[in-house]
Amino acid sequence: MGKNVLIIGGGIVGLCSAYFLHKEGHQVTILDKSDITSGASFVNAGYITPSHIIPLASPGMIVKGIKWMFSPTSPFYMKPRWDMDFFRWSWYFHKSSTKEKVAHAIPLIKEINLMSRELFAAIKNTGDLGDFQLERKGLLMLYKTEEEGEHELEVAEKASFLGMEVSSLDKKALNKLQPNLTMDVKGAVHYECDGHTTPTEFMEKMLDYLKRNGVIIKTNEEVTDIVTDNGRITKVISEKTEYSPEEIVLAAGSWSEKLSKKMKLKLPIQAGKGYSINVPRPTGITIPAILMEAKVAVTPMKQFTRFAGTMEFSGINDIINKERVEAIAKAVKEFYPEIEINTEEIAKAKSGLRPVSPDGLPYIGKSSTLENLTIATGHAMMGWSLGPVTGQLVSEIISDKKTSMDIIGFSPNRKF
Repeated sequence: MGKNVLIIGGGIVGLCSAYFLHKEGHQVTILDKSDITSGASFVNAGYITPSHIIPLASPGMIVKGIKWMFSPTSPFYMKPRWDMDFFRWSWYFHKSSTKEKVAHAIPLIKEINLMSRELFAAIKNTGDLGDFQLERKGLLMLYKTEEEGEHELEVAEKASFLGMEVSSLDKKALNKLQPNLTMDVKGAVHYECDGHTTPTEFMEKMLDYLKRNGVIIKTNEEVTDIVTDNGRITKVISEKTEYSPEEIVLAAGSWSEKLSKKMKLKLPIQAGKGYSINVPRPTGITIPAILMEAKVAVTPMKQFTRFAGTMEFSGINDIINKERVEAIAKAVKEFYPEIEINTEEIAKAKSGLRPVSPDGLPYIGKSSTLENLTIATGHAMMGWSLGPVTGQLVSEIISDKKTSMDIIGFSPNRKF
């Protein structure tokens, strides 16, 4: 018999959780403080990336972060501020950035990404959402320097060892693969295992499907309190009403830590802000790419090309840092000399906040202290890629089924 489930958060993870829970016969309500038309799930690069096997918390990242702290245009930026939660998270991040912990994370990231890639295809094959962009052209890691190329080739060797399709391309092979496009690079690593989508299209179609099939969507309604009693959540109180569901899914992205405190839980998360610029004119780009030295993502989407990038830790806010947006535009020109992002396109740049856990792995699983709470957040840069698989795992947990993979490594109760 289906359960009454309340999902807090209407991003890709919340919507996919609703999709699979509805398929299992549960009654589902989604509660979101926004109108579900903006944020990280709408402005991301749209990558489905089994190739992204190295978590953000890796050796050397804290040193880079400190070095880049004094450059507001750097790809990885930590804004200096007095914030005990940020200090605590930074210490956990440092503790997680070891070779041993990265080695432990790699197979987990690979398995969950491959599962999610197949689920994107499965959702498309059902016809539930109608047609939407889902392409498998791979991902090009474009590099300008030998140092960056050698570093990426080391990652490629690990990916190849794990069975993923990857190849190294010199300039000639790259030009053959991506013709009629001038690129100022030395070469590329091509992860043929990756795919891409248009996030705005997928989100709109998924929302429409859920509404048509009885999932209740409550927008512009912020959670103000969560009442617990005897190891259970008894009430979720919003600005407008109260809810008493049997099961609750916390999928509130970067706001999850704030909400977790209302339940006396420790869920370390920092908001990692990213920016994106859409160029709605021909660019000649047909294959997604990452501009290695600049850490800028490039995606040919439906009717436009998206240029996205940066990881900015400056707290929860929607401030657009013009310097960082202009740094993305400058990087595009450096890698693609014939493409110039104009001032109007730059002015329309958008931002989104990605929920980043200290070790770069998502939180997926039951709370150890509240028996009717399932947590699904903290996906960092893999949120889009892992949306479907997280939704399926959440559905399996709430339906009391054996999960499709071992999720102990993603436990929200893990210690740092």
